[in-house]
Amino acid sequence: MVAPDLVSEDDIAKLIMPDDLSDESALKTYIEVKVYDKEGHLIQHHRQPMRSLTQYFLALMSIPIIGTYKGSSTNQAQAVLAGLTGLPSQQSTAGSYSANIFWDWSLVLGSGTQPFSLTLTSLAAPISNGTGAGELYYGPLGVSYTATSITATTTVINYSASTITITEIGLEATIYFQYEASGPTFTYSTHNFLLTYDTFSTPISLPPNGIATFQITITFTG
Repeated sequence: MVAPDLVSEDDIAKLIMPDDLSDESALKTYIEVKVYDKEGHLIQHHRQPMRSLTQYFLALMSIPIIGTYKGSSTNQAQAVLAGLTGLPSQQSTAGSYSANIFWDWSLVLGSGTQPFSLTLTSLAAPISNGTGAGELYYGPLGVSYTATSITATTTVINYSASTITITEIGLEATIYFQYEASGPTFTYSTHNFLLTYDTFSTPISLPPNGIATFQITITFTG
């Protein structure tokens, strides 16, 4: 159990890393982290803009804007979706060309750093899920929505005997295609993509038996 934050608003203000969101556009994204010691006391509160969206995020963003296929007279996927993700332009070969697309998300944490690239597929040094040395125990990902925002949150626990330093974070997606292969038979194909990649301006230090919550929020305005 995490105890209530036993610090004042002034104390929290001192713990928060400075951030300047004034230059953000209508798509506002940020990362927020809270770290608690083994007694449940808040010991670090970090917030920074999230700026590093990969081409895979942009490809998925195209779906609600232009759809998944070129038009009613074709079974071909939109060029941006097939081109950026490397997915086949035609998923189903059955007569009805029936297919569905859906995905799961996960927050991944790492202890390395690397230059950002639109084509990044993984963190530099992902931290494994576990209770051993150098590992973090990952709780389930929670995703909440409003009319203008999406928030993904996960909690991790350091069950090891040493402090773990976290320097990078990413939002991953596992994309599932359900499609008609032949006749009434449906099958699946699975694809994994890194949607965002950021390094922390100040490393996150999680002490033994400490708990941390990591949150990514994407807000649409304008």
